[in-house]
Amino acid sequence: MVDVGDKPKSHRHATASGKITLTPEAYTLIKDHQGRSKKGSVLDVAQLAGIMAAKQTPQLIPLCHIVPLSHVSVEFSLSDVAGVVEARATVACVGSTGVEMEALSAVAVALLTVYDMTKSVSHEHVISDVRLEEKEGGVSGHFHRN
Repeated sequence: MVDVGDKPKSHRHATASGKITLTPEAYTLIKDHQGRSKKGSVLDVAQLAGIMAAKQTPQLIPLCHIVPLSHVSVEFSLSDVAGVVEARATVACVGSTGVEMEALSAVAVALLTVYDMTKSVSHEHVISDVRLEEKEGGVSGHFHRN
C-alpha cells in the first residue's frame, strides 16, 4: 500500500460514468412501470447499491486506502432511442488520496444492480463505458475527459 501519510489533506472529488444497454422489454420495465421489477424499484435499489459500493471500495479493491467520504451521489439518465440507462457517480472527500476508485466502484455496482434486477426479462444486457469523467484535487491536479 502506498504511504500517503505525509501528503497534505485537500478537497478532492471524482465523477465517473457508465451505461447499460437493455433489451426493449427491460427498458420498458424501468421506464413505464415506475421502474419496478419483481425485486422492487430498479433505479432506487441501484442508487443505494452504488452509494454502498463507494463506501466499501477498500474492501473490494486490494491496497485501496480507506477514505473518509463526505459526499456520494449516484444519478441515472435514460435514453429512449438507444434503450440505455446511464449511471453517473460523484464522490468527494477531504483527504490525502483521491476518490476515483470510489466513483468508479459506485458506477460499476449500480449498473450491475440494474442488470441483476432486470435479468428475469433478459440476459442480453450490456454494461459498457465505465470510465472516469473528472477528478480534482491532489498533486496530479485536475483531469476532465473531453
